[in-house]
Amino acid sequence: MGDAVKLSSLDAAFLYMETPEMPMHVGSLSVFQLPKGYQGDFFEAFKAQIADRLDAAPMLKRKLARTVLDIDHPSWVEDDQFDINRQMFRGSLAAPADLETLRRTVGWMHAKLLNRARPLWEFYLFENMPGDQVGLYVKIHHALIDGGAGVALTQIIYDTVANPPPRPKAKAGAKERPTVRAAAASAVETYVRLWQKPFSSEVTTFKLPRSGKTDLGSVLRDHATTQLELGLNVAAALPAMAGAAVKALPGLLDPAKLGDLRNVVAPRTPLNKSISSERAFGTATISLTRARAVGKAAGGKLNDVVLALSSGVLRRYLLETDSLPKKSLSAAVPVSLREEGDGEANNQAFAMTCQIATHIADPKDRMAMIITESTKSKALISPLKDFIPLVSNASAIGMPMTMQVMALLYTRSGVSDILPPTANVIVSNVPGPRMSLYAAGAELLHLFPVSIATHGMALNITVQGYRDQLEFGLIAGANVLPDVQRLADMLEEELAVLEEAYASVAA
Repeated sequence: MGDAVKLSSLDAAFLYMETPEMPMHVGSLSVFQLPKGYQGDFFEAFKAQIADRLDAAPMLKRKLARTVLDIDHPSWVEDDQFDINRQMFRGSLAAPADLETLRRTVGWMHAKLLNRARPLWEFYLFENMPGDQVGLYVKIHHALIDGGAGVALTQIIYDTVANPPPRPKAKAGAKERPTVRAAAASAVETYVRLWQKPFSSEVTTFKLPRSGKTDLGSVLRDHATTQLELGLNVAAALPAMAGAAVKALPGLLDPAKLGDLRNVVAPRTPLNKSISSERAFGTATISLTRARAVGKAAGGKLNDVVLALSSGVLRRYLLETDSLPKKSLSAAVPVSLREEGDGEANNQAFAMTCQIATHIADPKDRMAMIITESTKSKALISPLKDFIPLVSNASAIGMPMTMQVMALLYTRSGVSDILPPTANVIVSNVPGPRMSLYAAGAELLHLFPVSIATHGMALNITVQGYRDQLEFGLIAGANVLPDVQRLADMLEEELAVLEEAYASVAA
């Protein structure tokens, strides 16, 4: 059995926040095209392919191991009873077995909690779709993986050619655990760098060895080690943090920007309510090339276009329901801390809030404000971005039980129906592969993300790039927004509105 790997505080928080009404798994809905004249058993072929490559994705064979009395974060341990037949399932859609039926099925299934006694992922394959197409619904707990690692996992599971040669097996053997000598060398290196470059913005971290065991004595020792490690890393980063504060302070004290404090609280809308344990799911595909062209004409980036499309859709919907606030809605926008090429299966992200100008009717003026606001939000968090990973492991004995009780109280009390929201909607843009992908010889046509709806923010709009496509997945609390596909259908129309607005600029 491999070594136990303790969850970071950020990863573990997704476990503690989970309630029956608010599952904390993410996923995807893929649609494949079988080769012409296909005669095989695609489910068995796909399952065999995944089983053959599990050595390249070892996190998929790990399950949770709780500590005594939940006094500290759990660990990932190898599941010695792992059986892929308990993780992958064959499904059958009701007639007419089309994409709309698949979306409804995914919405229903995404509301169901994962079994914590097993590895926290499941695959469901639906082979009875028209036109020799196959649907694949994947769900993976957010404690295990975030969007950036999800893309890396996608590239592990899928192929870039239809019939690739056999992959070489990963070398057997666990990773070398950090020794006391290695930890000491790392500490000395941090100390030397601190005095060599006392005002450098470079942040150096080091790791101390842990047992990874779940008995009470080991848990207490590992916790003490974590606190020591955290203290040393923060101390080493103090000069850089002071430098970042000096850079950020003038902007924070600028009288011209004090008015922005009014935007910390978002306006209340019908979307900002407690959600039930039911989900509605919608999808849309728009052209990545067209979206990039709009962004270029507007002087912004692709993420600004995604925010503008989301803003336009929400404005339409709230106008139709006579509930559009006079003040701009705000979006919570996840920001990745992941370095390019880092496919480690953990969470490396935090979020910023950004006004999305829903109170502005003119699409060009709306886009201009979104670009301005997103630039300000990025500038505000930029000085602190490098230091978030340093405190992502901050914890206290008893935190798991305390956070789970607080999550249940928050859910049962309905305070999200009373408290003013900090944001109205979650909007996330995850870069994806530009090349075509295949699985067991079938071509991947669509890769729609399926994310998380929360109390107080019943709608989540997540975008996954694939080939020349922006694949939108909208997940919502069905008690708040049962017709979420209607919003998804507006996205193509909103893109056309933006293109028309910038037609003279593009020409």
